[in-house]
Amino acid sequence: MRTRVLLILAMSLVTMGTIFVSLLAIRRPLQNLITQNLSADLAHSLATFQSVQAQRLAALDRENALLADLPSLKALMTTSDERTIVDGGEEFWKISGNELLALVDRDGNVKAAYATGSPVDADFRAELSRFLAVPKANYLVSARGLYGCSIQPLYFGSRSSGTLLGYVISGFAIDHNAVTNLSGATNVQAVFQSGERNIASSLGAKDEAGITAAKVGTVHGPTETFELKVGGERFLAMSQDLSSRATAPLRLIELKSLDQEERAIRQIDRLVLLAGLLALALGAALMSALSRFVTQPLEQLAAGVRAFASGDSVHILPYRGTREVRELSAALVRMRREINVTNQALLESERLATIGRMASSVSHDLRHYLAAIYANSEFLASDKLPLSDRNEVLAEIRAAVDGTTEMLESLLMFSRTGRGMPRTQQSMAALAERAINLIRAHPDAVGVKMTLRVGEAAETEAMVERKQVERAIYNLILNACQAPRREGVKATVLVAVTGRDTEVAVDVIDNGEGVPPNIQSTLFDPFVSEGKHKGSGLGLTLTQSIAADHGGGVALVDSHPGETVFRFSIARTSRSAESPVRSRSEVGER
Repeated sequence: MRTRVLLILAMSLVTMGTIFVSLLAIRRPLQNLITQNLSADLAHSLATFQSVQAQRLAALDRENALLADLPSLKALMTTSDERTIVDGGEEFWKISGNELLALVDRDGNVKAAYATGSPVDADFRAELSRFLAVPKANYLVSARGLYGCSIQPLYFGSRSSGTLLGYVISGFAIDHNAVTNLSGATNVQAVFQSGERNIASSLGAKDEAGITAAKVGTVHGPTETFELKVGGERFLAMSQDLSSRATAPLRLIELKSLDQEERAIRQIDRLVLLAGLLALALGAALMSALSRFVTQPLEQLAAGVRAFASGDSVHILPYRGTREVRELSAALVRMRREINVTNQALLESERLATIGRMASSVSHDLRHYLAAIYANSEFLASDKLPLSDRNEVLAEIRAAVDGTTEMLESLLMFSRTGRGMPRTQQSMAALAERAINLIRAHPDAVGVKMTLRVGEAAETEAMVERKQVERAIYNLILNACQAPRREGVKATVLVAVTGRDTEVAVDVIDNGEGVPPNIQSTLFDPFVSEGKHKGSGLGLTLTQSIAADHGGGVALVDSHPGETVFRFSIARTSRSAESPVRSRSEVGER
């Protein structure tokens, strides 16, 4: 994972965690605060209801007292005739303007009753009679609805010494409109409930059914709240028992929606989340810019390290950025310089060691050849040497000169390996055959049976530098001819040329004793020639370098007494002459 991505991811996780914790930290206090506010609103609404009802009842008492002091009404009640009272009382009901008016005799019998809406029946008259029996009653619960009522006695004469004629009951209806007006003033829903029956409510019919189904059977204190679920919506409720001042069990339930407040909380949550996402986006952009400022020099440093690993020691390193980056860049420059100096010193020491090994390996053979030339030259200077002996001495001188020339050519080719040379399309079978013919003239090939096995000629063609490849095959065959063998075993060498899809392989197989195990790991290093009495130790090194230049290689496939197999392979379309030139150190490493 890139540092830039890691920084942005870490910042995003921290921001999201902060948003989550903020939502949790805000939500619970908000819920508690909303619950407290709703409870306060419900308590205030109950107080407001009590105040409003007290004011209305006080006004009703005053109006009813004035009505009870009317001489005409007293005179009407003295008649004791129900029909006369019914007919005459209607005028007083209209004058009062109340929704309910009832005239009751002193024995508690309702003589006349008037109410807005349907005609008054016997049941309603009985409920009015029960209202008189409840001391300090203010609420009449009937089948027609709920009424707030006032009772005033009628006296013939003064209240202290007069005769009681009856009672006047006045009242106002507490219906849906009245409760809705109360709810509008307090912003709280209200329901008057008697038992399991809703008498008056500011709710709709569907919600009223939900209140009835909720069965609020417990009378709660005036400051005690509880939750109700009505019509799929949650409410916080508070109730007040009014049964002591009513003709039947009566309870006022006030409700305020929790879900509306929850929606407000969710709205706040959305705002907090939106602000957090905006902060996340801005933070990600800022972190991306800052991380680019920090990580781009690091990426340039990494590119510089990769370039140095591939051999580019002049790649430009970043010189801008934070202090740490600049210090790291300066340290990398110093390290690169020190490594270059150390490598140069190693190359110099390796070159000196290579020259030493070469001098040690070549000096003996050169001295041998020069000694042969010097000694045979003295023989040629003698006049007494027969012609046949003279020719034999001359042949020995020629062989010594050829050996010296061959050694010098190997050294020159070793120094030139890797340089671009013109290449042409050549048949590897033809090059192998030419190498065999050249080997036949070599003294070490005398008595060696050499066989060439080739597939179809078209399959062995490749783009090669003819002299180099021919020399490489020549070195492998010569090594095979020089391989030590058991006494009495006739030397044989098989050269097999095989064409493949992308390469051509030449296998050189001899029946010698095999490659000693102690040199198999260093077989292709220069000047390694253990087990051979002749040679400079450059043959396999040159062969491997030539194969590598042609996109192939040389490998010891098998080696045991009686059979040793070397495989020389090159690519059919080898690298062009414009390929990078290998350094001498690379050739030495091969």
